[in-house]
Amino acid sequence: MTLRFAGQPNPAAANSAAPRGTPACLQRRSRSSGSVAVVVMVNFKPAAVPWAWSRLVLQGLPLMQVPGLCFAKVLGSGQGGGFGVVPSRSHQGLFLSFDGETAARDFVAHSPVLQRYRARAQECCVAVLRASSSRGSWSGRHLEVSAQPLTAGTASGPLAALTRASIKPLRARAFWRLSPAAETALAQAPGCRLAVGLGEMPLLRQATFSLWDNVSAMDAYARSGAHQAAIRASYGGAHFSEAMFVRFVPLLVQGTWQGQSLDTWLVDAEASAVRAGSQHG
Repeated sequence: MTLRFAGQPNPAAANSAAPRGTPACLQRRSRSSGSVAVVVMVNFKPAAVPWAWSRLVLQGLPLMQVPGLCFAKVLGSGQGGGFGVVPSRSHQGLFLSFDGETAARDFVAHSPVLQRYRARAQECCVAVLRASSSRGSWSGRHLEVSAQPLTAGTASGPLAALTRASIKPLRARAFWRLSPAAETALAQAPGCRLAVGLGEMPLLRQATFSLWDNVSAMDAYARSGAHQAAIRASYGGAHFSEAMFVRFVPLLVQGTWQGQSLDTWLVDAEASAVRAGSQHG
């Protein structure tokens, strides 16, 4: 279910500066206005699984009153939060787009909706993001670019990426035949801190969300043999009826995923980028 809310964007939210605590490098790369995305990933406690499945049934209805929310997707996941065709009973995600950074951060800090997810979670990871490049669409919607482009180099700082596609039913078998090699390469890619498989519909509407230490690490994976083979085959065979590819500047990453605390990852990655820039300077 896609939510599209009527009304004008909140000027106070759209014009807010980067909040205190945003690393200086990220402040320089971020604009002070425009849409901001929030990605939520949850692994529910066993006792909360019925509640979790009710979120998939209800889809966007519990989100209808969230201030500043412009677009929302409630997503399932593969087993273990991975990319397989067998759905997970306990792993889910949200992809949300807000009309400004203030609304996005208020949701993360204060929303009762997110608090209910966190209260039922074994693990929960939340990322607040500005798109630095975007191609394609999701349910006909194009994601606004609201951050400066990220350039290659070890000093470029951290980034996040989202790849999603609607797979044509007659092409699903061919697509999933190529998928395991690319997924294994992603999980083992140097500089990839997190990779999660998400989806609106098993087999046919899939997404991958990942966090990277720097642009060079992600570009190296994108040029890897398994990933290139999957991309060539997908486009050569016209596997997709719709697709979207986005790179983001992370503004906030917090929580734990698959036993890994990410509360300090963003600051640590920025510090590494600064050190690398000094060495190359």
